[in-house]
Amino acid sequence: MSSEDFTYEEVGATRERGHCPPGFHPLHVRTRIGEGEAVFRRAAEAVLTWELHRAVGVGIDTAAARAAPGADVTVTLAGMIKAPCRIVWTLEEPRRAGWAYGTLPGHPETGEESFVVDRTGDGTVWLTVTAFSRPAKWYARAGGPAARGFQHAYARRCGTVLRRLCAGLGDGT
Repeated sequence: MSSEDFTYEEVGATRERGHCPPGFHPLHVRTRIGEGEAVFRRAAEAVLTWELHRAVGVGIDTAAARAAPGADVTVTLAGMIKAPCRIVWTLEEPRRAGWAYGTLPGHPETGEESFVVDRTGDGTVWLTVTAFSRPAKWYARAGGPAARGFQHAYARRCGTVLRRLCAGLGDGT
């Protein structure tokens, strides 16, 4: 995908495990969702259709019913902060599903964030939130470490909410 319109150079870099471009802050949060095929399918669908994000409590404004490369998404935080993004990649595989979006002009941060559900060989289902970012707006810069703390808390909350959405399937833990 072209980096045109994005506010950073390394579009798609969240596909590379452990990669964080110079000058950005990394984020990697992995949460156990449960076990089994039913949990994986439910978790994957919740991630791919925006259900997870809406359940977390953020506003999602998009014409796309599912995450798809090139789809524009505006995430609204606390009803006030609008964060325009574009889906840069998706994956739907037998044991992995998810997507990443990159920031567009007007977003308070610059960077990329991915949400991937995977089912390991022992059947355990995980949500991994990976990102690299740096402040773009004055209030994000002023927030400093607190803004990064919020991002980590948000990633952990995504895991907690997804676990709840999948409760009662598989082992439900």
